[in-house]
Amino acid sequence: MVFLRPKVAVFVDGCFWHRCPLHGVPPKNNQAFWKQKLDWKVMRDRQPTNELEKTGWLLIRFWKHEIEDRIDHALRRSLKLLGFVRKN
Repeated sequence: MVFLRPKVAVFVDGCFWHRCPLHGVPPKNNQAFWKQKLDWKVMRDRQPTNELEKTGWLLIRFWKHEIEDRIDHALRRSLKLLGFVRKN
């Protein structure tokens, strides 16, 4: 999701593709291929992240499991960062 006026981008990173420390389990077959592919994916994500932050964007990132397990917490965190909810 993108909020243009406050310059906020919300990303939901898949646990497999982005190597979640809790759920990012690489496949057992063809390990060399998957290691290279997933290493490249994680490295590729850094460029737009760095560019957005340099231009004043706030990035909010969630793991897919955070959205699936507790979307209410994810929404509350996003709204706090956007300034719509008091930080109690």
